[in-house]
Amino acid sequence: MSESVSETVPGATDPGPEPEPEYDPAAPAPLDVPRTPTGDAEVDAQLARLADADHLATDGHIEVYEDVHRALRDALTALDARPGPPVPPPSYQHRS
Repeated sequence: MSESVSETVPGATDPGPEPEPEYDPAAPAPLDVPRTPTGDAEVDAQLARLADADHLATDGHIEVYEDVHRALRDALTALDARPGPPVPPPSYQHRS
């Protein structure tokens, strides 16, 4: 039967905690910008898509932003295309 015993080697130094990785300002980092739901599923999906930029290097953000901008613009355009309530006819004014 053998037991594992941690031995201290004379003259050995404790390496201490592992060094933290160097800070790289170009590395992907979440922006942690709060996104408040709008109540419109299509718009909320696009706002959630902005989180994809959190995992990309800065040069990859533009593709996400352009994609979201295009989709939001399309959603606004679709609002203009929806028929609204009928416009009431102008009231008839009798001239005397």
